[in-house]
Amino acid sequence: MSKNPFFTEDHDSIREMARDFANRTLAPIAAEIDKTEHFPEEVAQQMADLGFFGLKIPEEYGGLGLDMRSYISVMEEIAKKCATATLYISSANSLSTAPIVLSGTDEQKEKYLPGVVEGSSYICFGLTEPNAGSDAASLTTKAVEDGDDYILNGRKCFITFAPVSSYAVIYAKTEPEKGAKGISAFVVDMSLPGVSCGKHEEKMGQRGVPVSDILMEDVRVPKSCMLGEKNLGFINAMKTLSVGRIGVASMCLGIAQEAIDLAVNHTKNRIQFGKPLCKNQALAFMMADMETKLNAARGLVYNAAWLMDNGEDATKAASMAKYFAAEAAIEIVNKSLQLHGGYGYSQEYEIERLYRDVRIASIYEGSSQVQQMVISSHLLK
Repeated sequence: MSKNPFFTEDHDSIREMARDFANRTLAPIAAEIDKTEHFPEEVAQQMADLGFFGLKIPEEYGGLGLDMRSYISVMEEIAKKCATATLYISSANSLSTAPIVLSGTDEQKEKYLPGVVEGSSYICFGLTEPNAGSDAASLTTKAVEDGDDYILNGRKCFITFAPVSSYAVIYAKTEPEKGAKGISAFVVDMSLPGVSCGKHEEKMGQRGVPVSDILMEDVRVPKSCMLGEKNLGFINAMKTLSVGRIGVASMCLGIAQEAIDLAVNHTKNRIQFGKPLCKNQALAFMMADMETKLNAARGLVYNAAWLMDNGEDATKAASMAKYFAAEAAIEIVNKSLQLHGGYGYSQEYEIERLYRDVRIASIYEGSSQVQQMVISSHLLK
């Protein structure tokens, strides 16, 4: 039986499968993925075949129908060896499909979800705009009703998987004068006339996933492609982000754990002043802080997932988990690199890649400052 009160033996089994895949398949190619900015299609397909793309997708649409704790178990283990790979898993189980699972009709779910599970199609999440990042409600993309269709015009930016996606979940204002209460969600076919992608974004880290803008010029979308009710798109987006934030937080746990493991190994084997670095009390205490913060973050993340699995409102818990885990992971990786000394600054060492991969964690799916806003709004309401 699992020793962790948040998890069962079933959770432990899927964690072990993910750990084995990460060590056997991802660890040997992670550096090459980072260098070439290319994630092998055959490896992505292997993840789909293992069920990683359908962890949270209902069984009737080809998924495994598992809970949030199963999802974060996989995310945590995969992140230890390849943060880029976690984006394929989180996209499939979170931003790509959660809007459809939450608000889609049976017909929409049947049309869009099985392809994601199988790895035959990607769906991207189109919320962020050049002037609407943290303030998502200020987006300016518009959807104007025209007979049986809507005409979409606007631009989305920093959209993960946009260049390779078959569809995009696009949030647009159907009644701009209502602000956040006038936003609707649509599933847009990326092959429609008027849809195009911007230039490839060259990123600091997590480089094996394509990211670009999505431009829409007079794109005609059938009304049947609206997700849920008109003007309720912002609620759909916020609920989706709560799932995504727990996923990002679990990714942070994996990266931070790997950074600590690397620091322990390096300081035990690196001899300076006639003794291993770990025998220097100042450095040992630094690692004690790293270990403590990781375990504090782990408690917040596991608790948020448990709350979501048990039907509780996990909005605040998800924000606290994402906020603390991201900030803690960035600090832990930074200290691990410091403990590596000059070696940590070399691209030959894994910690250098972890340092770049983890930095986005406090920015995407709601910056740390946005998480503080969410947490304080719940606290002070």
